[in-house]
Amino acid sequence: MNDARPAPPPARPHQRVTDEGRTVREVLSYSRRGSRFTPRQAAAWEAHHRAWVVPDEAVDAADFSWAEVFGREAPLAVEIGPGIGEATVALAASRPGTNVLALEVWRPGVAEALGRTAEAGLTNVRFCGVDAVWLLEHRVAPASLAELWTFFPDPWHKARHHKRRLVAPRFAAVAAARLAPGAAWRLATDWAAYAEQMVEVLDAEPALTGGVVERWPERPVTRFERKGLAVGRTITDLEYRRV
Repeated sequence: MNDARPAPPPARPHQRVTDEGRTVREVLSYSRRGSRFTPRQAAAWEAHHRAWVVPDEAVDAADFSWAEVFGREAPLAVEIGPGIGEATVALAASRPGTNVLALEVWRPGVAEALGRTAEAGLTNVRFCGVDAVWLLEHRVAPASLAELWTFFPDPWHKARHHKRRLVAPRFAAVAAARLAPGAAWRLATDWAAYAEQMVEVLDAEPALTGGVVERWPERPVTRFERKGLAVGRTITDLEYRRV
């Protein structure tokens, strides 16, 4: 008898264990920061997380579906590392027909973003704290992403930490494979050395074409970007498209 039920995905980071039962140490592009909420964030979390935050364990289900998460079938855009959701809300508001998934591990940032989402009256945004590399590889179908946004990822500026940078060859290949033909991956950074690495990595990915571009006018100037500008950093925007 043929069993057509979908298989569950492999274990997520932090859940992989050795044969001896020890947690596997993995190189990840983020570290989990503090989880203390302000009163405003606590109120936003309590009011909205049940509807708009995808529980980490939900993605482990064999029959997991983004259409079910969003309550509709629609093009999917993913933002990696939205912080407090300034860009998320602005971009989602201009794309009511798009499902916008924001991947953020910093829970107070998610709580802040939930409040911003509610204030804007949006219903097309969801948040998830699962590792972005794992999630795109195992929970986003090939050639299905309408847009991908990566604004100001952690530069891991110390040389010994460069291996933790998100924009690396393996992730570039995964991201390119998930983008629909012609779909854009937009990035921004305020670290010149990281911008150079991004260009080197993304130029080398055969499924992508693009490079450094003028500032994307749809991307709002966020609190984080203003801090970078205040100390004299140059902002680099990049746009790559799936060929």
